Amino acid sequence: MQIYRLLTEDDTAAFCHKVSGAISKGWALYGDPQYAFDHANGVMRCAQAVVKEIDGDYHPDMNLGQQ
Repeated sequence: MQIYRLLTEDDTAAFCHKVSGAISKGWALYGDPQYAFDHANGVMRCAQAVVKEIDGDYHPDMNLGQQ
């Protein structure tokens, strides 16, 4: 089955590291990255969806970051 995550972070190297880390664990990019200005904090925010094929069934209590 395929599971989905949305990775978010301020527009810094931390975002790139987060996405790179997910890719290194078998996650695949899903769609284009998105950027938006966070007016409350005065920073750009990034988001990237990722997907991964896993064995078994989805459960809402899964820790997707550990998959």
